[in-house]
Amino acid sequence: MSIKKFALAAVLAAVASPALADNCSVVVESNDMMQFNTKEIVVSKACTEFTIELKHVGQLPKAAMGHNIVITKQADMQAAGNDGIAAGLDNDYVKPDDERVLAHTKLIGGGESDTVKFSTEKFEKDGAYEFFCSFPGHSAIMKGVVKVTD
Repeated sequence: MSIKKFALAAVLAAVASPALADNCSVVVESNDMMQFNTKEIVVSKACTEFTIELKHVGQLPKAAMGHNIVITKQADMQAAGNDGIAAGLDNDYVKPDDERVLAHTKLIGGGESDTVKFSTEKFEKDGAYEFFCSFPGHSAIMKGVVKVTD
């Protein structure tokens, strides 16, 4: 297998594979091509708290290609995202005190990272939850499912 094919296969496998919890935490990477390295985050209800570390492995600044992770119920994603855009860059594109937002990181640019730790109390097993980037225009591509298990 050529190096290019091997590299492409590795990228595709990373994008398709779920981000699994290890000791109640996960690392998610984002890049300058508006991508997360996973489409699924698995949260165990055995964890009373869960931690997500978001790493921006690109180089562009947050004003141009900023990323965050916002978690909502699937039904609340669109409205919370729209309100986040209206809240603006100074609020990391998250409406302050939005009860629909179950957890979120701050907005980061290339080379930066942020961590959010949150209680799993509000999450129901088999509930419909999503994570997404609320930077304007990103949520159409940068989103995935939060799966809650026992």
